[in-house]
Amino acid sequence: MGKLVIVGTVAFDAIETPFGKTDKILGGAATYIGLSAANFNVDTAAVSVVGGDFPQEYLDLLKDRDINIEGVEIVKDGKTFFWSGKYHNDMNSRDTLATELNVLADFNPIVPDNYKDSDVVMLGNLHPIVQIGVLDQMTKKPKLVVLDTMNFWMDTALDQLHEVIKRVDVITINDEEARQLTEEYSLVVAARKIHEMGPKYVVIKKGEHGALLFHNDNVFYAPALPLEEVFDPTGAGDTFAGGFAGYLASTGDVSFENMKNAVIYGSTLASFCVEKFGTERMLTLTEDEVNKRLQQFKNLTQFEIEL
Repeated sequence: MGKLVIVGTVAFDAIETPFGKTDKILGGAATYIGLSAANFNVDTAAVSVVGGDFPQEYLDLLKDRDINIEGVEIVKDGKTFFWSGKYHNDMNSRDTLATELNVLADFNPIVPDNYKDSDVVMLGNLHPIVQIGVLDQMTKKPKLVVLDTMNFWMDTALDQLHEVIKRVDVITINDEEARQLTEEYSLVVAARKIHEMGPKYVVIKKGEHGALLFHNDNVFYAPALPLEEVFDPTGAGDTFAGGFAGYLASTGDVSFENMKNAVIYGSTLASFCVEKFGTERMLTLTEDEVNKRLQQFKNLTQFEIEL
């Protein structure tokens, strides 16, 4: 069984979409990544921080899915990270209504000793200094380090972000962020520039238009599955990353060919995440449902061209 360590937020979200709104519900990058990776035979640990206001039932929920939470620090007199957002009618854009860092402001990640030799390290969206702090604790070089980041860190911590990027094997960002990071409009040119920064593999997520995987001069494209309903896009990118990293940790094969499979698994799991608010859909997901949707992906993308 491969070992996967995830660093990211375990948080509260309040979400509004054209289909409804929620009060505070379970969210956070590490939560979505962990729940997605839990669909594979992987020894997974989450590294995060929560406040004394974080319900025990949410921690139990992660444990019930075999996610080790030794690395989740509980600051008894602190408050958990909170994000609130409202999605526009197209569901591709959103307004952030509130971001309260709370205990995340002073977060010093501690990787449990038993996971300092993990095969795969998944650096969820956090301050680059926190991500570097995790890499510095690893006792052996991981087979694969995957980085997820966002435009906020490009605006506020670009130098530190470049330091992290130098040390990772894979970066996953969306098309807008790839363009901002490289100042290039063409995603092919942007991916080449990001390769030069350090990562051997670049995954550019395009939301409802799928994802691109770049490695040197090789490009692989995975479409997003056409869905009847998109209820809440929150966490879809993290769910993709969790499926991607979980699949690679479970197979132990980090070749470009196998990463194609990982992209498809990530896209498949993300397609479930958007069907209900927050983590709700990921908590009821069955292996049979995942396999049926993988077959749909196969039917969507495989065909013979007669020349």
